[in-house]
Amino acid sequence: MGGERSRLTALYGGLLLLAGALLTGVVYFLVKEGLYASINVAMTTAVPAQSLEELPATASPLWREAVPPSLGPLPPRGRGVAIPRVLSDAAESAALERLLTVSLVALAVYAIVSVALAWWMAGRVLRPVAVITDTARRLSGENLHERIALPGPPGELKHLADTFDGMLGRMERLVSAQQRFAANAAHELRTALAVQRAAAEIGLAGEPEPQRVARIRAKLIEVADDSERTIEGLLLLAACDQGLRERRPVAVHETARRAAQALEAEAEERGVTVELDARPLTVPGDTVLLDRLLHNLVANGVRHNLAGGSVRVRTGPQGVEVENTGPAVPPDVVPLLFEPFRRLTERTLAPGEGAGLGLSIVDSIVRAHGATAEATANTEGEGGGLTVRVRFAPPAGRGTSR
Repeated sequence: MGGERSRLTALYGGLLLLAGALLTGVVYFLVKEGLYASINVAMTTAVPAQSLEELPATASPLWREAVPPSLGPLPPRGRGVAIPRVLSDAAESAALERLLTVSLVALAVYAIVSVALAWWMAGRVLRPVAVITDTARRLSGENLHERIALPGPPGELKHLADTFDGMLGRMERLVSAQQRFAANAAHELRTALAVQRAAAEIGLAGEPEPQRVARIRAKLIEVADDSERTIEGLLLLAACDQGLRERRPVAVHETARRAAQALEAEAEERGVTVELDARPLTVPGDTVLLDRLLHNLVANGVRHNLAGGSVRVRTGPQGVEVENTGPAVPPDVVPLLFEPFRRLTERTLAPGEGAGLGLSIVDSIVRAHGATAEATANTEGEGGGLTVRVRFAPPAGRGTSR
């Protein structure tokens, strides 16, 4: 910051010094222009022409022009009054010399004071920048909770500090989410490996019967399938975070129809009814990802439901809405459901339970398409459940006149 302060000091000091030099020059010029006339009038008024000694007849008559009419009749030619002119010239020269000396001394003092004030003012201006720099240098993953909280009236630097604080808040949330994601991913994969190890060590100990071997084999395959789905979900999350490489028109209402048909058997097995209101909706995006988005939304409504419940899927110009009945969801828990491995209840490792990546994948796909996802807990009527709404951005150029 020393370099910036020196440059600001040179700029401010130079501007102040230039202003002082211009002011001194203007004052000197104005005083010089009117000084002779003022001294001449003062001299001729204080020393009347009649009291001057007689000069030779060849003396210059220029004094007549300088004597004001108020002095009365002029003396005859030959009575010289050249002395006032000589005195006026001498007085003018001495006054201008004194004025120049005093002006240069004052300008030198003004320059020193200007540089000192410029140095102080530059320090005051750059102090918030120093605070921001020190905070940024001190931050790490352990103290992202710190904020600058710059005091003072609104201004550019205050706005910069507030923006930096907002960025720190977003970074803190992202780092916390990544830490939870890493911990949960490790826990999920470690749990699957522990189940596989326990099944192999306990179930296959000694000389197991063929039926027992078949059950252990089926269990190992089931756990391996769960692990594979978890890894595929993690890879899909990573792919969505990189954005879309290509966008094509996708008929979302047809995608919703296919998702409902694919989950019809599972819904019937769980005693859940799937209702579809597929109005036309076409958006630019990735076909595979949007198919996964609709599949996850419908599957989430079917699997987190109650016997005799329902899932209502609607598509249309307003976007996609999936509403399901089910257990009551606390409103403060709803935003957390979009985080990876987050569930309403603890995992029990039941068949088809899932790893808790469904809504997090939905959120990642939505962000990749520039859309928004919002979930609300159902509070009207009996029971509970969840409603998820996805709103797509309107295509570029829609609504513009030609």
